[in-house]
This record gives sequence, structure tokens and C-alpha cells, in this order.
Amino acid sequence: MAAVDLFYEKVKNDEVTRPFFDGLDMNAQVQKQIAFMSRALGGPVEYQGKNLRVAHARLVREKGLGDAHFDAVAAHLRATLEELGVQKDLVDEALTAIAGMRDEVLGR
Repeated sequence: MAAVDLFYEKVKNDEVTRPFFDGLDMNAQVQKQIAFMSRALGGPVEYQGKNLRVAHARLVREKGLGDAHFDAVAAHLRATLEELGVQKDLVDEALTAIAGMRDEVLGR
């Protein structure tokens, strides 16, 4: 999925978000992200990974994952979708869905 590759290029080049992706198996991460994005956007692929709270708990606890990081990732997602020419209403829908997952990702 071109969107996921472009998205990860952005987060890995951002000093705010890069530390959360250093050392990850990016091939596996891309596959998880494709499934997650499909689930978040109502697509056909079912996400069967860890729940978001469990998947991000170590990052919250050990690396201080917080609202500023979540916002940066969301901004990279918006930029990616816009760069790919996705219609504004679909971009807004995607970001609304992602925003609804903030508390779960951040363990609140």
C-alpha cells in the first residue's frame, strides 16, 4: 500500500516520531499498519493484532508516548492522504476515526 510506505517515510524522518520506530521490523510494521488502517477506515482487511492499549503500553511507559506524538503521527497521516489525492471528506473521516483511538493508544 503506497499510503503506508509514504506515511512511514514521513514518521521516520520526523525527529518527534522517529524514536518510536527505531529498531522496529518495518516489514512487519507495514503489514500491521495496512490491516489497522483498513479496520479504522471500515475496509475489508481485519486487524488481528494486539489491542491498541497493549500494543503501545511500552512506548507510553518507557518512551513517553503522548499527545504531541499522537498529533504528529495524525498530521503525517493527513499529509500522506492529501499528497495521494484522497478527497477531503475521506481524509477528514479517516482522521476522525484515528482521533477516536487516542485514549486507547495513550493508555487512558
